[in-house]
Amino acid sequence: MGDRIRADQFGDPEKRRVTYERRGPVALLTLTDEGLNGYTYRMFRDLDACILDARFDPAVQAIVITGDGEHFCAGANIKMLEAADATSKYYFCLHANETLSRLEQTPKLVVAAINGHCVGGGFVIALACDLRVARRAGGQLGLPEVNLGVLPGTGGTQRLARLVGGAKAMEMMLAGQTLDTDAALAAGLISRVVGEVEQREIKGKTRAVPAMAREAFVDEVMDYAASF
Repeated sequence: MGDRIRADQFGDPEKRRVTYERRGPVALLTLTDEGLNGYTYRMFRDLDACILDARFDPAVQAIVITGDGEHFCAGANIKMLEAADATSKYYFCLHANETLSRLEQTPKLVVAAINGHCVGGGFVIALACDLRVARRAGGQLGLPEVNLGVLPGTGGTQRLARLVGGAKAMEMMLAGQTLDTDAALAAGLISRVVGEVEQREIKGKTRAVPAMAREAFVDEVMDYAASF
């Protein structure tokens, strides 16, 4: 392999890897990059900025995070990890964890709209959200890093344990286990699974987000997230 580069120098510096759209009271954040939306430092830099934009916008009541195309996020970009030097790789991991902590602590409802594979660090992004909605035929969810000889990073071990309990989380991570959406629902990893017919019905009603009544706030945000 040739000379290593800094993790923050990987990829096109002009490309936005997280798009931000405000749709009524919802800030829609879309992860978008090559390699199944695998994340890099630049993606997390953009995600961090979008989280702050949504936090400070008084018109935003909720944040929905989804992936571009047919995938949510397949974890860290392997090409970047192979190319980056050890020191900047450490800083990249530190910044990723700081960004997810900011997301987790944002005082607005955050929903992951899981529209495809959501594994490794991609699943950790979803774990940092308050609620998770998944498309039934979307793909696999979990932390399979042990199959690559490494441990889950960016707080994945702690977040999964908080969600399903220490013993279950340990079992899943040691086995490198991934689950389809129905199994993930049964295991308590996600809050809702949406089938194709239901999703078509929801899309017709909620792509244009209405002003949300306080008593129906969570249900309407969940319906909106289910449309992806």
